[in-house]
Amino acid sequence: MSGLVDALVIVAVVALVLVRQFRARPIDTDRRWWILPVILVIVALREPGIIDAHHRTESVALLGAELLIGLAMGAGWAWTTRMWTESDGVVWTKSTKASVTVWVVGIALRVGLFGLGAALGIHQDSSALFLAFAGTLVVRSGILVWRAQSLTAGAGRATAYGDAMRRSAWKEGV
Repeated sequence: MSGLVDALVIVAVVALVLVRQFRARPIDTDRRWWILPVILVIVALREPGIIDAHHRTESVALLGAELLIGLAMGAGWAWTTRMWTESDGVVWTKSTKASVTVWVVGIALRVGLFGLGAALGIHQDSSALFLAFAGTLVVRSGILVWRAQSLTAGAGRATAYGDAMRRSAWKEGV
């Protein structure tokens, strides 16, 4: 794919995922949660330029760092997502303000990696971004499915990071 098409695909997928995750929605715990990450991996791996032929070691190191950031971002996003069970037993999720922080930090780290690669003269292809985003999605979805399965109808709500701080700060102000 051309650079422009890659950029448009990345923006469209990120927009779709973000819009869906920052609205309350029931979680799908069946096997379909891994389909979008698999599609992103296939798109990424069919392009030949994922590793710079002139800077193999540095390129692999940048790709590894990109993947680690993607995996950490997925875990952080999953653990900052609020989950609750409705009276009918359906588990619902909604990303929180802490999730936005995870995204901002993850994007800043990725921009830093891109800048480092550019400073070293390493050709960087969008395939690495596709792979890292696939990792983000598969880790986030896997953790959310695991958390949803651990909820019971009587449990009511699983907390997200920062929930207790928000409640205690509100109570102190009263």
